[in-house]
Amino acid sequence: MGQRITFKLFATLQDYLPAEAKKTNALVLDLDEGTTVAQVVERFALPLKLVHLVLIDGNFVPPAERIGRVLKDGETLAIWPPVAGG
Repeated sequence: MGQRITFKLFATLQDYLPAEAKKTNALVLDLDEGTTVAQVVERFALPLKLVHLVLIDGNFVPPAERIGRVLKDGETLAIWPPVAGG
């Protein structure tokens, strides 16, 4: 039995989504139980230097916790690259 989560990528990271997901920048993923944030990042081959801000249901996940943070059914994982400008 697995989990179903919503995976969202923003700004330049949207290029890593499959074509059908680019309109909404969101993808529903079926994951094996125990899948971590870091495993999803690897699955989509996201460059780690672009994985800047990671939120689960709007809560910030610090870099040190991403390897061990297991995703749960119904959660939304959102990732932003570093934002340029100022």
